[in-house]
Amino acid sequence: MLRATVVGKDGNFVSGLGRDNFRVFEDKVEQRLTVFHQEDTPVTVGLVIDNSGSMREKRGQVNTAALRLVESSNPQDEVFVVNFNDDYYLDLDKDFTSDPKDLKQALERIDSRGGTAFYDALVGSLDHLKKGHKDKKVLLVITDGEDQDSTKTFEYALHAAQQSSAAIYTIGVYGEDDRKNDRVRMKAAKRNLKTLAEATGGAAYFPNSLTELNEICAQIAHEIRNQYTLGYNPTNVAQDGTFRSVQVQVLPPRNSGKLTVRTRSGYYAPKPPSSSSGN
Repeated sequence: MLRATVVGKDGNFVSGLGRDNFRVFEDKVEQRLTVFHQEDTPVTVGLVIDNSGSMREKRGQVNTAALRLVESSNPQDEVFVVNFNDDYYLDLDKDFTSDPKDLKQALERIDSRGGTAFYDALVGSLDHLKKGHKDKKVLLVITDGEDQDSTKTFEYALHAAQQSSAAIYTIGVYGEDDRKNDRVRMKAAKRNLKTLAEATGGAAYFPNSLTELNEICAQIAHEIRNQYTLGYNPTNVAQDGTFRSVQVQVLPPRNSGKLTVRTRSGYYAPKPPSSSSGN
């Protein structure tokens, strides 16, 4: 299934579109839509929060914003929290919860120290998402650092994200000191956050101030609840494990102005089941 976000020139979500307003292409070949709807369906959500030493003064506002996203979401959502520094850990005594009190306690387990192993945490969180019971899956990542401690590479993490069905939303909370100290590294870190988000149909945000976090998280929650779901049976049925690029076009109704659609850039086709022989 594809999740599509459609916005107008003002950046606001556009609802009320029909099946005929969308065209879907896989590797430039148009596909016939077999599933189309727009409804607020429950989501499996992972909150992946940087807990490195540089986040110590930021975590209070970050936690408040993350809870704002949960409180603005569907009450049937299931959520988990992963805190990470130079390691990552699931901060719940269960796989998922819908209880804001549980989430608040998990987010407040702050031990801000060490470095940043973001890619390891991302891959681990994508694995945990597979245990979720909801068809729609989302990760929200909030970090202020460049990954220097992961055993996994950015390319490995990107591949894992593209293999998943998750939409990844990233928020880079970089301060002025971060920008001044190492512009090249910070530019690369922001580029990687943006690439992960765009590849999966999410979005990347880089607020100028922590005071913007609440509004950003509320906006993400609103978007998650108002996406279009598109489904099709691919004309290319080969199970060869190759990457299939996907493009969605939106045909605006008359007098509606230009519309922009955002969705994942593609997916990896399944591989044939391995055969084993025995005596």
